[in-house]
Amino acid sequence: MKVLHLSSEASWRGGEQQIAYLITELQKLNVDVMVACKKGSPFEDFCIQEHIPYKAINFSHQYAPGTALKIKNICNEFQADILHMHSSKSHGAGVIATLLGAKANLVLSRRVDFPVKQGKLSQFKYNFDGIKRIICVSDAIKDITARGIKDSSKLVTVHSGIDIDKFHPESVNKSILHTQFNIPTDKIIIGNTSALAPHKDYFTFINTADILLKSNKNLHFCIIGKGKLKGEIENYIQKKQLTENFTLTGFINNIPDVLPALDLFLMTSETEGLGTSILDAFASKVPVVATAAGGIPEMVIHKKTGMIAPIKDVETLAKNVKEVFADLNLQKDIVSGAFKHLHSFSKEQTALKTLEIYKQILSEKAIKS
Repeated sequence: MKVLHLSSEASWRGGEQQIAYLITELQKLNVDVMVACKKGSPFEDFCIQEHIPYKAINFSHQYAPGTALKIKNICNEFQADILHMHSSKSHGAGVIATLLGAKANLVLSRRVDFPVKQGKLSQFKYNFDGIKRIICVSDAIKDITARGIKDSSKLVTVHSGIDIDKFHPESVNKSILHTQFNIPTDKIIIGNTSALAPHKDYFTFINTADILLKSNKNLHFCIIGKGKLKGEIENYIQKKQLTENFTLTGFINNIPDVLPALDLFLMTSETEGLGTSILDAFASKVPVVATAAGGIPEMVIHKKTGMIAPIKDVETLAKNVKEVFADLNLQKDIVSGAFKHLHSFSKEQTALKTLEIYKQILSEKAIKS
């Protein structure tokens, strides 16, 4: 089986990490992979480093004929059975490439927590006959996407996965954050490792911290990540007079070493496809309190694998945090339950389920022919 993956983004975020995991696991399953990625992107660097066959193209616009023509040529020269599109831009480019003569079966990954737009172009590309499956990262995304898809039988759920083997929480230095960022050793650290982006809703995170600090001054909050909202977040922390209670670490690449140093992981997202940073917290054996955004409730089952609260409900979020710290048996149970639940969300499982979908498509094609 030959699969061409389209990675159109100039940055490296959760979606790109998922493509990387999928490709490397598919190779272990004897799938012949090729990548068409954006020229000069981190994904090109990844392909070079991991010796993955690739072609770098501009991906200037999702409907750019030049980009689509290059994809068509790569696809047909590679003799791809499957053309897997991993983002909106690669989706448009893949559809146009097919119209220009690319011969592969189309598969689309859908990771975002908002409906398909009703405009003619969006409706055309999402309901394009050449798309055989739309793989959604959660049941929540599947339900949202279904509203804009005429043939809902094309929709399937395959949860994103993580590399569980990277995490060894029992052997890490639990005081790494205290030492590295001069946080007093007696402080209880609550943190999040998400990008500083609007949908992560760090303002709710800060408002929850404000409530918690009114009854417990021994807390410290770490925001681990980078993003365009850094200035706004810093200003809001200052406005709430919480500067001494917060540390913005910036991007940290050794997450498996840092996450186990948290005493609690607090995710306050407003929208979320799945939220794999929660899976990282599960693997780090850190208790999780989160909002019920997108696919989060498929991971965080209340009082079994974590604690869940309505979106933007700072009072319930704060109450849940207090309950976790007050009840050590509850804390132990949710950490244990989360670690067991985690094994349904491994990168190996994601690849196996995706490969099964590829096989179904080719089997259906063989029957029709």
